[in-house]
Amino acid sequence: MIPFSVLDLSLITQGATPADAYRNTMDLARLADELRFKRYWLAEHHSMPGIASAATAILIGQVAGVTRHIRVGSGGIMLPNHSPLVVAEQFGTLETLFPGRIDLGLGRAPGADQRTAMALRRDPHAPDRFPEDVVELLHYFEPADSAAPHDVRAIPGHGLRVPVWILGSSLFSAVLAARLGLPYAFASHFAPGQMEEAIALYRQRFEPSQRCASPHVMLTVNMVLADEDAKAEVLATSLYQYFLALRRGHPTTFPPPDAGMGARLLPQEQAMLQHTLSCTFAGSQSTILPRLTEFLQRHRPDELMMAFPLYDHAARRRSMELAAGLSPPVSAGSE
Repeated sequence: MIPFSVLDLSLITQGATPADAYRNTMDLARLADELRFKRYWLAEHHSMPGIASAATAILIGQVAGVTRHIRVGSGGIMLPNHSPLVVAEQFGTLETLFPGRIDLGLGRAPGADQRTAMALRRDPHAPDRFPEDVVELLHYFEPADSAAPHDVRAIPGHGLRVPVWILGSSLFSAVLAARLGLPYAFASHFAPGQMEEAIALYRQRFEPSQRCASPHVMLTVNMVLADEDAKAEVLATSLYQYFLALRRGHPTTFPPPDAGMGARLLPQEQAMLQHTLSCTFAGSQSTILPRLTEFLQRHRPDELMMAFPLYDHAARRRSMELAAGLSPPVSAGSE
């Protein structure tokens, strides 16, 4: 069966605090570990009222510390915000503390608006250097004997070969991942527009490497499962409200469900949600399974990562339990 994984933004819900979000993240990670999900990834975002995962490497360490089996990583670290050496040291430290359980997913976006990007002391040209920065970062994980005596080294980091992924939602990221021979994770849960073209391009152009012998694709989807379809449809309105607020330029904490919001949507808002969140599965197990099976048969990912954007933590736990029980009759990988 295709491996399932979890993407967590450590959501700050309306009326709650970052401390509440962290407690929920730890609880959800322990549950994912018990349910035998493969990975638990956290994402770097800054100055977002509804997201508490800004200090991503710190949170990864905390999650790894409360779990036993699941791989823990970044989905992703926004490399233009950081020195490649510092990222190598951080993830070298994590890999040293939790050997064999750490992933490093890298993105090119700032994870912030322009003003926040400036506050991060981000070089406006850094995204243009993303390919070079990825290569530099990969070098820091190479064995020490491959470096000249006076080369800069990541300590800890060198020789650890932390698994590195390229994350993206565009053809640029697909081509880069293929050229470097790295696994590729596509952000289909909020930017599905170029998904089919990107994964096809990645598979066509993939160059085998010591890190990855063949193309390896992970797609991300939103999962809002409940015991009844009607309940899941109401729970999903939290995600819809959250995205509408983002598009209107007024990011907010993650809102409670609003069963009547559909009647207030403008036609263009409805169209935006249908497009942007087309890789969202809301419903009961019996309703979602045929849709999910068709999705997997069509795109043939090697792995599937699931975000659980629900307001109520108990409902989020239940959604994860139901998702773990899905068994699509589909093998992993491209044909």
